[in-house]
Amino acid sequence: MTVNTQQATRLLDVTRDTCPMTFVRTRLALERLSAGDLLLVLVRGDEPRDSVPRMAEAQGHAVLARTESEADPAVLEILIRRGAIGR
Repeated sequence: MTVNTQQATRLLDVTRDTCPMTFVRTRLALERLSAGDLLLVLVRGDEPRDSVPRMAEAQGHAVLARTESEADPAVLEILIRRGAIGR
């Protein structure tokens, strides 16, 4: 699926954070959004690349895209659509 990341409602840069803060900050950002809103999360490192999308899906949100940043290939851009039910 091709997703325009510029459509994101909010941008969250957690590239300077380490786990579990990447997970916590992403979860809090998703809770502040309305159902259907898009959150673009920027992460760096293996652990957040795995844990952030996994947490989002476990919470009932949809991971729409995972792409390497054009500006910095070490950064992964994760586009998440807020689900109707945040648990």
